[in-house]
Amino acid sequence: MKKIIQKVFPININNDYKGYKIAVYMFMLYSLVSIVRSCIHFFSADAGVGIIAHLDLSQGGQNIIFFAALWGSGQLILAFMQVLVVFRYRTLLPFMYILLFLEYCLRAIAGIMRSPIFQVGAGTPPGGYLNLIMIPLTIIMLILTLLERKKRTDKQLQS
Repeated sequence: MKKIIQKVFPININNDYKGYKIAVYMFMLYSLVSIVRSCIHFFSADAGVGIIAHLDLSQGGQNIIFFAALWGSGQLILAFMQVLVVFRYRTLLPFMYILLFLEYCLRAIAGIMRSPIFQVGAGTPPGGYLNLIMIPLTIIMLILTLLERKKRTDKQLQS
């Protein structure tokens, strides 16, 4: 059991994969499908709701709730990954800040492209304001993760 846990949660994050190559190729294929699917939802005129999901667009309220739930499930997975990085894989912090920066930039772009109700102003949901805060904050935090912290010497500690 301990060996399985060490494989699932390795101490050192690296590229020293010792499993079957088919698993790598399947993950590559899955990643490609995810990229294509995400681009369709982001760039198509109906966000893929009609042309891919074949949902009845006249039932908008239920569809919005459905997609909000799907979005929530994705956010929950991302949150789990963030907690895992904080407690187990801190060397991934720069990478995670890049992902967060991209996520908040794309949220802001989607808000501008898709609906004026998500633009900052009257009736703006909290996420609209959060985008404005998180975009510069993620850049600052990324820089801080890349800078090497100076170690205090014994003389500095005695002062």
